[in-house]
Amino acid sequence: MKILRTAAALGIAKKVVEEAKKPENQAKIKAGAEKLKSRTRGRRPQG
Repeated sequence: MKILRTAAALGIAKKVVEEAKKPENQAKIKAGAEKLKSRTRGRRPQG
């Protein structure tokens, strides 16, 4: 069963990498990353 899980995980990872290479998806990824950065910039460290 572990072999099937590993094969499935590799298949999913391959699909994610293929989709991330497309220019329209790269723009979405960059926009999402900027949104996350802007959210975390305003936070102060706890401690």
